[in-house]
Amino acid sequence: MELLDKLNWRYAAKAMNGEKVSEEKIANIIEAARLAPTSSGLQPFEIIVVKNQATKEAIKPVAWNQSVITDCSHLLVFAAWDTYTEERINKMFDLTNEIRGFKNEGWENYRQMLLSSYPQQDTEVNFNHAAKQAYIAFSAAIIAAAYEGVDATPIEGFDPAEVDKILGLREKGLRSAVILPIGYRDADKDWLVNLVKVRKSTEDLVTVIE
Repeated sequence: MELLDKLNWRYAAKAMNGEKVSEEKIANIIEAARLAPTSSGLQPFEIIVVKNQATKEAIKPVAWNQSVITDCSHLLVFAAWDTYTEERINKMFDLTNEIRGFKNEGWENYRQMLLSSYPQQDTEVNFNHAAKQAYIAFSAAIIAAAYEGVDATPIEGFDPAEVDKILGLREKGLRSAVILPIGYRDADKDWLVNLVKVRKSTEDLVTVIE
């Protein structure tokens, strides 16, 4: 299967060569993230696409000085909502009604259920829930990058508060959750490039309940 071949090819590149990824491929990767499923269809996150080199240079020191931050083509920052609000929930429900062209009683009842619960929850609980949704889209982007023959390096090793400051995320009601450099591997500088991929066996990973 072509997709599985691509996933076997991919790994978390530790060095990138600075070559630019085409805007078409970047658009496909972002579209895959946009199409990812999220709880209640709320898509409680945004994707910040950093192409500016100076901004990458500013982020690098607060991301453990990882070279892929500055040597990548595009740096994707998945930023989750800092909390759920009535306005945010209503915006997505209204968008659904607008696109589908009708209102559904069950869907509107579901809206009211969310409005009566999510906004009243602790903001940290809400952020953590939103961040989980961002991770779903993040995974879709990684898979799409592999399909496009592009390297993507998942990174949690960074100071979210500092990245938020650099990108002005808190002012937008967002908090950085995870970042994804996109680019092409530098095989001559990457110690990981020729190592065999190691994963649990299917038997160790999967339990089937008949």
